[in-house]
Amino acid sequence: MHRYDPARQRLALGLAGLAGLVDATGFVVAGGYFTSFMSGNTTRMGVELVKQPALALAPLGLIACFLAGVIIGALTGRRFAGRHKRVLLAAVAAMLGTGAGLLAAGFAIPFLVLSALAMGLANNVFARAGEVTVGVTYMTGALVRFGQGIAARLAGQPIPATRGYGLLWSALALGAASGGALCLIAPQIAAGAGFAFALLLWGFALRVEKAPAP
Repeated sequence: MHRYDPARQRLALGLAGLAGLVDATGFVVAGGYFTSFMSGNTTRMGVELVKQPALALAPLGLIACFLAGVIIGALTGRRFAGRHKRVLLAAVAAMLGTGAGLLAAGFAIPFLVLSALAMGLANNVFARAGEVTVGVTYMTGALVRFGQGIAARLAGQPIPATRGYGLLWSALALGAASGGALCLIAPQIAAGAGFAFALLLWGFALRVEKAPAP
């Protein structure tokens, strides 16, 4: 996070919030599986392989969709270097919009597939030389960096590289809470909100990429 200027940091926070919103919506629709938190899906897959192997197909399928999204996003990022943020976010918004429409029409599985694909793509928005620099859909690493930063400050030796990770986790948590609240009204509304938010982030990415990176 510290390597980016404030505008790009805000975009990263927005993406984390979007991931939380989409993940919460997917969690409700899928009955306890995730569209962006693949560690959780992996744990559930492992447990269900032992208890009820047939049920392991659901988390395995979501993992495969997410992985496909990462691969497609990485290739797209290489192809559109320098303007990959706007291109990837346009694809993310298109997938989430299509998924929201399908969910409204009663097709839950295609919605989950497109959501997982979109979240895989989203992880390539902040990448350099083919490597992710800010993970926006998984927060274990962010919490580790946040904790290390707190420890360093307590020891009187602050580490600038740990700044911003607490905010990143908070953004995902806020997004998840928002998605959960909207799902209390209707999952379709939460899915639509995810699409609208992705569109806003795409517009913001257009502005960000017009400004030179620091």
